[in-house]
Amino acid sequence: MTDNKNKKDARDRNKVAGGEPYEIDYLVRELGVSRQDVEAAIAAVGNDREKIKKYLKKKD
Repeated sequence: MTDNKNKKDARDRNKVAGGEPYEIDYLVRELGVSRQDVEAAIAAVGNDREKIKKYLKKKD
């Protein structure tokens, strides 16, 4: 199922769609980590954006 760009609310911003390359690329640029790091974080903690950020920052 594709991401519906017409729905704009907090639910969509709090989650990372791991199947959407542009979402992973955004986190790669924002956090300065590799694509593999982001994918590993999603696998470890799920798709919650804040949990992913905390996981990657703690990894440093």
